[in-house]
Amino acid sequence: MAQYKTPNVYMREESVLPTSAAEVATSIPAFIGYTQITTDKKDETKSIINKPYRITTLAEYEEIFGDLYYESLLVENKVSTVVGEPDEYFISDANSNALPSFFLYQSIQHYFANGGGACWVVSCGGYETSTTATDGSVTFTPTVIEKGDLEDGLAAIAQIDEVTLFVIPEAVTLTAVEHYGIHTTALQQASDLKDRFALIDVQQGSLLEPNQAGDALAMRSNVVGDLKYGASYYPYLRTAIARSYDESTTMVNDGAGNLVSLASLKASNTATYNSVKGVLRSNYLILPPCAAVAGCIASVDGSRGVWKAPANVALKQVLEPMIKIDDSQQEPLNVDATAGKSINAIRAFTGKGNLIWGARTLAGNDLEWRYINVRRLFNMVEETLMKATAFAVFEPNTPITWLKLKSMTENYLRSLWQQGALTGASESEAFFVNVGLGESMTQQDILEGLMKIKIGISPSRPAEFIELTFQHKSQDG
Repeated sequence: MAQYKTPNVYMREESVLPTSAAEVATSIPAFIGYTQITTDKKDETKSIINKPYRITTLAEYEEIFGDLYYESLLVENKVSTVVGEPDEYFISDANSNALPSFFLYQSIQHYFANGGGACWVVSCGGYETSTTATDGSVTFTPTVIEKGDLEDGLAAIAQIDEVTLFVIPEAVTLTAVEHYGIHTTALQQASDLKDRFALIDVQQGSLLEPNQAGDALAMRSNVVGDLKYGASYYPYLRTAIARSYDESTTMVNDGAGNLVSLASLKASNTATYNSVKGVLRSNYLILPPCAAVAGCIASVDGSRGVWKAPANVALKQVLEPMIKIDDSQQEPLNVDATAGKSINAIRAFTGKGNLIWGARTLAGNDLEWRYINVRRLFNMVEETLMKATAFAVFEPNTPITWLKLKSMTENYLRSLWQQGALTGASESEAFFVNVGLGESMTQQDILEGLMKIKIGISPSRPAEFIELTFQHKSQDG
């Protein structure tokens, strides 16, 4: 009690509310890939490779990492056999149904278009690699995407506590063994830190001749680890994002076997130039789905909560999935009787759009961790309470401290239950919190300096299958 020495009126504020738990963010993805700029703009002697940066807009990305990658395309010419009709120009199948060499920029663009907010970006390298010859001359060659580069970026993001999701879009350009090997490493990091979740693009072996069974088998054969910390999505998406190309290196076949650059046509043949530009404008970018899925997850988390399954949600800026999946085709994707490695399908529905039509983790046979929202809810609760209870470190291991912890934890879980995150007709059915001697710890625990809290929650689960029963009642008499 304060010792007053001068006669006066004194005021003292007393807190009547218990310590509260500040909920952690749940949808902060980390994007790992290759960028145009790899040095600090303020000091070009400093590399930004494997240095995570937090951004909230595409403009911030451009300020730090530069522009997108401009492709070099080949436009073919079908010479008209009818007098007066113009030649027909088209992009070869190999060019029109292909991923760009680098597409981290467009993936982040797609993420923001689907409701994404703040995220972290790690550059693993540039679009070109320079080589200095003995005479001092410098040559630039296209960078080869390497598994080791992406894994270095993944290791760098382990230091960022805020990250809750992984997206590594350009990994699909590697072999199946390398691609899924990187994501096995991501699953291990998520399992070790217990505060993040991996989104895995299932590789499409061929965009010209889709092989759903082969693609699924490749994923299930190569992804291993703590499967409840990841989910996979399939197939690739034809987006509404226009492809970006370099006019000086995009070549046009004039029909006689001669190749001329699009840039030269602009000056020499305006009509042909405009025809080719029209063809290029109608050829839209193909991207793996997980960047857009990450945006949808962020949107659902913000509007409904992390406990809402990120499914039955329409993807924005998507024209179509690259494979039209029906019910019979989705069955072997959704349920893997052998290993439980579920694959969440992106499907087109008439009048509804292109929907995420699955909400399972890779641990599809695990009754506890089958659903993405359940795993991510536990991630949030565990991380929130771990940080909120840190004040008790070195506090007296006595009933007063136990009461503070129990009150704070119960208040937090009660708020989740009231929002619908937990299921149960009463608080006691939705959660429990035990802390104290004889409840969560023994006298020996106290002597060893251990303060244990036992918490149980009953998460809400999605209605994945809805069965409707109809009955006709006959008219009496």
